[in-house]
Amino acid sequence: MELELDLSQDYSASQTMKVSPRLVAANYILELSSQELQQQISRELDDNPALELIDVPTCNICGSELHGSICPRCIQRQKGTDSPYSQDPASRFDDVGERSERSPDDDEFDPLTRVASEQTLGERLLMDMGSVIGVQDFPIAEYLVGSLDEKGYLAIKPEDVAYDLEVSEDRVRAVIRVLQAQEPIGIGARNLRECLLIQIDHLEERGLTQPHAREVVSQFLTELGEHKFSRIAHELKIPVAQVEDIWEFVKTKLNPHPAHGFSSTNTSDRDTRAMYITPDVVITQGVEDFEVEVVESRRFVLRVNPMYTRLSTELHRANGSMTADEKKHVQQYVGRAKLFIANINQRRQTLANITRCLVDQQREFLQKGVRHLRPLSRAAVAQELGVHESTVSRATAQKYVMLPSGEVIPYAHFFTPSLSVKDIMKEVIEKEGRPLTDSQIVERLKERGIFIARRTVAKYRMQLAILPSSLR
Repeated sequence: MELELDLSQDYSASQTMKVSPRLVAANYILELSSQELQQQISRELDDNPALELIDVPTCNICGSELHGSICPRCIQRQKGTDSPYSQDPASRFDDVGERSERSPDDDEFDPLTRVASEQTLGERLLMDMGSVIGVQDFPIAEYLVGSLDEKGYLAIKPEDVAYDLEVSEDRVRAVIRVLQAQEPIGIGARNLRECLLIQIDHLEERGLTQPHAREVVSQFLTELGEHKFSRIAHELKIPVAQVEDIWEFVKTKLNPHPAHGFSSTNTSDRDTRAMYITPDVVITQGVEDFEVEVVESRRFVLRVNPMYTRLSTELHRANGSMTADEKKHVQQYVGRAKLFIANINQRRQTLANITRCLVDQQREFLQKGVRHLRPLSRAAVAQELGVHESTVSRATAQKYVMLPSGEVIPYAHFFTPSLSVKDIMKEVIEKEGRPLTDSQIVERLKERGIFIARRTVAKYRMQLAILPSSLR
């Protein structure tokens, strides 16, 4: 029995799995977001004298190497307007009060003006939020700021952000609260009503109150905009004159467009998100086919310090003058630098391989737009590349790709089977002449081979923050 017991113990020990430290380090580097990678590189540069960063000036938007103050790639994209991804930022809400009118000259292309001013609001928001949130939540902040529309509203739902970035919805909502606490007050609201309520709260904290203003905005905003003061007064059992005072308060003290005046950018020219989120990978249209570039390879050019390279070579000489401690120091830090660089290069190669696979699988999406997005899973990409599904998940989590149009999207969009239906529906609504009812939208979708129920259309419309036809 003792012999059997010993054999059993030996057998059990022989089955123990050992994970290579190098594999752990490689997976850790692969999973980092761009912001986290930058911080990891900074820490490694501080800790390892054998590691050196070559400074290469790159575009803050697309990551291309700069040979001047203006990026040729981005300027070219700013000029382009005929794109399958371009969207008309149609106003979803009627204005409660008019502000200053735009000049016809506002839409004229002025690259120097845009380079100087178009990121001002986004940069300031991210800078202010960066002092409040942790580095792990910074990609969420980038995504949210990049999703602000021209009015300053948050044009995406928290659950969609959580899905795209593969984080918890609670974390997203916490960062949204931080965003909504920034100036201009009302920024980051999901709609006009929330925007005005945020501003009312802010004014009340400063001692400026207007009786019943919160009730009116919460319950009777549409009636207020239509000047149905008598109806509001009747419902709240207050004088009509008081409702008129509330209307005056809303017009003079509140701003339905909190982002107005901070950016001269017309969002139909370029996706707003591209202004504030730096892509990890750029897909461009080459002469014959799409080309994939991992642009972080331009931002973070690492090498072993030349002095340490010479010292490492000297280690193998018989007549070397280094002491044992000096040799140990050189071997340790040069080996560590080479391993770190190898892990960075492996990360880039994995990103490139996955993106090329996505290009092959989603070619029609890149050529013709979102209506041609195919259902695709991470498991299918992993099988195609011969890697584990977790590798694809790590490589694409909290990372972004710039499409040939200049639009920046999270990798998760390539794996979203329901994205196409929502975007086709949004396109139908944006191109409508007379506002379409939900039933009419169902019929339009049927013409495109999409069969969904009217209640599903209503659900998607609400998720897209689009009003019913009677209010559009």
